[in-house]
Amino acid sequence: MKGSFVVELAGDMAIVRFRGEATEALLLECHERLLDVVKNAGRRKILYDAREMTTPDLDLVFLQRHLVDAQYLGDSLRRAIVVSNTKLAYLARLAFGDGEYEVFYNDLASATRWLESAPSK
Repeated sequence: MKGSFVVELAGDMAIVRFRGEATEALLLECHERLLDVVKNAGRRKILYDAREMTTPDLDLVFLQRHLVDAQYLGDSLRRAIVVSNTKLAYLARLAFGDGEYEVFYNDLASATRWLESAPSK
């Protein structure tokens, strides 16, 4: 399955839905679009829905880590990552490093509540 993503706003958060197989080009495009939304709309809470994502190559995991570390908004963002299995959960923890985030297993409602529990900045 070819990969695709959607970045949208919902309330005071940005939502990224990723499906299928990730590629470097797709990941970079998604990251660029997400940063535009975060900057232009002033959102600091991000919900990543990766339940329909296939397991990425380790190179892409480290690319995501680099993108998280390099972005100027890094520490001010709160992220919830929803995954479908333990392998994706482990890779998500590698990909998002030391920032403020939580990984949730197939539980979009808990991820949303966790994001909403933080004050909007």
